[in-house]
Amino acid sequence: MVAAQQGDAFAMDELITLLTPYVGRICASVALDDAADTMQEVFIAVFRGIGRLKSPEALYGWVRVIAVRESVRIAKGRKREVAVPDLNDIPSAQDVTLTSDVHDVLRRLSPQQRAVLLLRHVDGLDEQEVARILRLPVGTVRSRLFRARESFRRAWL
Repeated sequence: MVAAQQGDAFAMDELITLLTPYVGRICASVALDDAADTMQEVFIAVFRGIGRLKSPEALYGWVRVIAVRESVRIAKGRKREVAVPDLNDIPSAQDVTLTSDVHDVLRRLSPQQRAVLLLRHVDGLDEQEVARILRLPVGTVRSRLFRARESFRRAWL
């Protein structure tokens, strides 16, 4: 990371290679079909801001914040129906029907609802961490999480 911060192109390439699966999972979960475009925006932001990152230990958290925000921003800009990519870590990949059903329900949720659900239940973050990442008050996260769960339940039935 230090070499990437100092402008070493090879180090930055290694860093992007290391981060690509992580960023891809986040972008695919929230931005859906726009994940590739979103990943580009995320890595541009990482490239521009890497010099300001003070601690190597904060890298993944910092990148997660960028990825979630860019994913929500881009997904909100799209008003069309999109297919949900394979999210292997939600149900077991062995249960194809259940996986397909969960993806269908997630596709019906807004990008903001998908983001809070995935950050809370897939990434396991608490409400305060989700609020910090999304730059929202904790109360807003709680209400979005409540509405997302309710929407998911209604769509599931």
